Amino acid sequence: MPRPRLGVIVPRDLPITDLLPFVSRAEEIGLDEVWVVEDCFFRGGIAQAATILARTESIRVGIGILPAAVRSPAMTALEAGTLAELHPGRLLLGIGHGMPAWMRQIGVWPASPLTLLEETTSAVRSLLHGERLSTDGRYVQLDDVALYSPPAVAPPVLNGVRGPRSLEVSGRVADGTILDMPVTPEYLSVVRAAVERGRAAAGPSAPPEHTLVAFALAVVHDDVATAREIVRPALATFGAADWTAQIDPLPFATEFRALRDSTSTPQEFSRAMPDEWVDQLAIVGPPDVVRARLAALEANGVSSVVVVPTSPDPGRQDDPFAGLDALARVVSPAEK
Repeated sequence: MPRPRLGVIVPRDLPITDLLPFVSRAEEIGLDEVWVVEDCFFRGGIAQAATILARTESIRVGIGILPAAVRSPAMTALEAGTLAELHPGRLLLGIGHGMPAWMRQIGVWPASPLTLLEETTSAVRSLLHGERLSTDGRYVQLDDVALYSPPAVAPPVLNGVRGPRSLEVSGRVADGTILDMPVTPEYLSVVRAAVERGRAAAGPSAPPEHTLVAFALAVVHDDVATAREIVRPALATFGAADWTAQIDPLPFATEFRALRDSTSTPQEFSRAMPDEWVDQLAIVGPPDVVRARLAALEANGVSSVVVVPTSPDPGRQDDPFAGLDALARVVSPAEK
């Protein structure tokens, strides 16, 4: 059965001594990608990616995401270009708004996040493609800047965004979009339409291709009911306002909000979700069911699915390596 590329997210709180064993195991079982996050205040995305690239051989490494407000575009391009020179074709560079609360906490949330994201993404991408750039934007000012040694293979620059206006920005200036979970066919329809509006507005200046990367919660277990119960606690956050863009397109959005408003805690909300919702909001079940869900996402335009490595063993819920071992059952020997 055809499927998109399959990857895994490095847990942000993974003990640092487990980082290299974790990514080595991901490569060993045949996963296509491993992604690192730059959540405040855990670990730096560039430092993690550099270490992983140096200690693995073929797996692609994504950074999802670098907040646009934190670094100068020139320095972001310099760092990413160096990694791409050293490891051609293996880096995926994600740039996004960052979580507003964290950006405000460190004093960098801009007056216009959309403008900052567009100017930053455009500048980083141009520099990585070897252009000499002068620009005088609202946030990005560069005077005759070029990388001394741009990479022979420029890494794709993707935007990690959710809502329609941000997705239009991504369509105009990025090589792809990173979509936070939950990603459903209904949400993908909204995403594709917004991205295409952006690409149409940009015309010939839009990047030649635009790929979609979907983050997902996944539990691989032979018993679907058990898999649902394991994933339910992780669904509790989906009731928050941050996930409005993903929830609104769902056919059960009204019922979803009513249930959220009628329960007193996020945990109670996730426990009360109907099984049918769980099956839409996460990828759960035995390997053949998981493969079918991956294929359905690919049919809706997704190039890569990147999952949180959730243990299928209730006794090992805090063991991400158990989650990797479960994913190994999804990757058939012929695909390794």
